[in-house]
Amino acid sequence: MTHALQKGWYLLGDSRPSADRAGLLSALQRLDQDVAIVLVDGQPHWATGGAAVLTGPAPQPPGTDALPLLAHVAPLTPDRLGDPGFCRAYGVSAPYVAGAMANGIGSEEVVIAMARAGLLGFFGAAGLPVARIEQAIDRIQGAVGELAYGFNLIPSPNEPAAEQNTVDLYLRRGVHVVSASAYMKLTAPLVQYRAAGLRRAPDGRILRMNRVIAKVSRPEVAAHFLRPAPKAMLDALVAAGRITPDQAALAARVPVADDITAEADSGGHTDRRPLPVLLPLLQDLRDRMAREYGYDDVLGETVRIGAAGGLGAPASVAAAFQLGAAYVLTGTVNQACVEAGTSPMVKAMLAQAGFADVGMAPAGDMFEQGAEVQVLTRGSLFARRGHRLREWHKRYDSLDELAPDEKTELEEKILRRPVADVWAECERFFAERDPEQLERARKNPRHQMALVFRWYLGLSSRWAISGEPTRKADVQVWCGPAIGAFNAWTAGSFLASPEARRVDVVAANLLAGAAALMRARALLQQGVDPGPEAFTYVARPLSPRS
Repeated sequence: MTHALQKGWYLLGDSRPSADRAGLLSALQRLDQDVAIVLVDGQPHWATGGAAVLTGPAPQPPGTDALPLLAHVAPLTPDRLGDPGFCRAYGVSAPYVAGAMANGIGSEEVVIAMARAGLLGFFGAAGLPVARIEQAIDRIQGAVGELAYGFNLIPSPNEPAAEQNTVDLYLRRGVHVVSASAYMKLTAPLVQYRAAGLRRAPDGRILRMNRVIAKVSRPEVAAHFLRPAPKAMLDALVAAGRITPDQAALAARVPVADDITAEADSGGHTDRRPLPVLLPLLQDLRDRMAREYGYDDVLGETVRIGAAGGLGAPASVAAAFQLGAAYVLTGTVNQACVEAGTSPMVKAMLAQAGFADVGMAPAGDMFEQGAEVQVLTRGSLFARRGHRLREWHKRYDSLDELAPDEKTELEEKILRRPVADVWAECERFFAERDPEQLERARKNPRHQMALVFRWYLGLSSRWAISGEPTRKADVQVWCGPAIGAFNAWTAGSFLASPEARRVDVVAANLLAGAAALMRARALLQQGVDPGPEAFTYVARPLSPRS
């Protein structure tokens, strides 16, 4: 410890001051206690359990047990991180969210474990049929009761009926929190979900029964969620009988989203934006639009801005909160946990990954739109082969135009099936799921080529989930660089083992570690250096409620 200017006096409690550095590190990590740095015989000591009196270098102590105070940090438990309004709104104990990883990777087990830990988790409904989503609703609602939970909602440009059917299901089954992901603009089903949950309270306030947490990576997309829904869209929903005129009137006065997650460099759909740039931009945009529309007065609170992407270690989480994030949302690290709906094979692959073992690949759900997802590249050729498919789709107008060696590569190395067999599977699938796709393919051979390529892009994620050993080189594992930070942080600790990684334990350690690091940083900012050990948090068996 080093000397600092006197800030005042410290009235000692039951504990006596100590110069033991290991004790100081332990005290900083007991998050519910204050820590003071005081002078004893001219040497810095630490103490807890007393009271700080900030007077500056006053010549007279306020009591016989008072010692000169050099620095003081207050308790900082996880519930005090971020915006307390987030915890109140969702009935959770800390501002931490387990994001919705598609195809049920954000599983029922993830959501239930998070809810029982007093945290919010989202089921990864994207890519799943409505019947499977309803099964998840049955299980989660039966297990968590009134505890917090949510479900994913994603646009379906290639299958627009899927989004509407999902919204209809959520409204019918009382799913009151959705994570709106991958939206570039508002859609009628999303606006319907928001408006259908609005009520007028007896005192005139607008009650929001259905809450929307939007995940965005661009300010122009965030702007859609920070405004009220467009009048034309609301009018059309009223005309279709999907919302009432009163709901439309209320929706015209509130923003579409309650919360917006600034999605930085993450797994899956991502623009790979830097969080220290994106988060302040969205905070400033939120403040400007709140003044423009005046919805703070209507709601009594502002839209909160959270952070996601790259949050794989306590230091990253602490940095997000110190940037002003209202909450943090994790994804990649949860996929590495035992509750995640993916295979042990993938979890073992993730446990070996470094921060550079990720790359971009074509997205199966928006292949023709040119969208990309970030995936694991260590141990998988999926990204390389996906780019090969994208190259052919750009170059040719039909599968018949592929050169003989290219068709051999496609059938023997990528599809491992004759193209004709794959197309027959596509016909069976879309005849049931979306017959319009087949009609488009008959008229446009290039669309037929896209559907064949999407067969590989879509099944690659299912091979990852099932752990298909013959397809290990082709698995699509959505993954951001946070996995490298997570593995580096947990190396040498009990969390290094995939079998020990439980979503609630990971959450508790990330939150406690972030708070401990912030407390150590607060001492440094007051002129007291607690030493480098104070900025290292070792994972330990914790629960969010401990």
